[in-house]
Amino acid sequence: MSINVGRPKHTPASAGTTVTVTCVVLIVLLIVAVGHPGSPVLDVAPLRNADKADKEPTAADSGSGSRVKVFSAYFSKLARERRAISAPPRSRAPTGPVESLSPVDLFIAVKATGKYHRQRLDLLLETWISRNLKQTYVFTDGEDEKLRKRMGAHLINTNCSAAHNRQALSCKMAQEYDTFINSGKKWFCHVDDDNYVNVGSLVKLLSHYSHTHDVYIGRPSLERPIEATERLGTTHTVRFWFATGGAGFCVSRGLALKMSPWASDGTFMATAEHIRLPDDCTIGYIIEALLGVSLIRSPLFHSHLENLGLVSDIRNQVTLSYGTVESSRNTVTVRGPFSTNEDPTRFRSVHCLLYPDTPWCPSLQRH
Repeated sequence: MSINVGRPKHTPASAGTTVTVTCVVLIVLLIVAVGHPGSPVLDVAPLRNADKADKEPTAADSGSGSRVKVFSAYFSKLARERRAISAPPRSRAPTGPVESLSPVDLFIAVKATGKYHRQRLDLLLETWISRNLKQTYVFTDGEDEKLRKRMGAHLINTNCSAAHNRQALSCKMAQEYDTFINSGKKWFCHVDDDNYVNVGSLVKLLSHYSHTHDVYIGRPSLERPIEATERLGTTHTVRFWFATGGAGFCVSRGLALKMSPWASDGTFMATAEHIRLPDDCTIGYIIEALLGVSLIRSPLFHSHLENLGLVSDIRNQVTLSYGTVESSRNTVTVRGPFSTNEDPTRFRSVHCLLYPDTPWCPSLQRH
């Protein structure tokens, strides 16, 4: 094909070429504009060094670091525009399985602390983890010889602080994320050490979504988006939904990989410091506020923050929990072989309901 530059003709082909060139120019201008130093950029590099935590990026930043900042700002800008017209979190019922899934495709991270190893983890190892050890990893803050013998490499001593504060929680979540990425598994699911996980129901739920798509599923603890202040040179308020870690949540591998600029190799802690919020909120911030992916709300996840006595259809729930409210036990109501004194969390009774062939489960006719 020849082009007569001396005598331009307004043919369909030349018009198409003009449109293409115009689009390319506009895209280049957009990227340049977004990457301008005045744009809000999630600069995580300075926080890797405590003495540089409050310094702004300098002109010396270049190469891959600058590209990360450009894309960070680009995604953030798109997300804010999307939030301006977005609806509350998705809460749709899946229509049917879209891929074959099994428990081995899951990476279940349990956040724990040494203080509750005997009280909480022993119960989980006796119940749901006993059938799912291959896909379950416990992230704790100290070494435990007894647990090490039972779990081997699936017990991960993060060496994070045992405190229940933002920095300690984010430290553990950062290691959960990196370990998941290195595992090659399809789904990252986070729970706490006071959760019972019905892995069968979890597999059934996640099989309705593709692990290569952008999927963030769980249950908010609030009925409104949370507000956070981005500290990126200038302050900026953002609003987003997040799934509470106390009920558990799952992230597809496809989406987890997109989180990498703000979550991998320790940058998760830096991101959490930028918004001054704990681990589960930071997950929501990265996914909703930066990547523009909406949370899928599921009623099958449960935390101690709700009235667990109202939970029905125990067999089909994904996670359960327990707690104490005004000196009263907050647990699911389930008829089982153990009294409330023998089984105050009701986890043993739930386990025997789901797996009556468990050797230590008495006959259900006992009660």
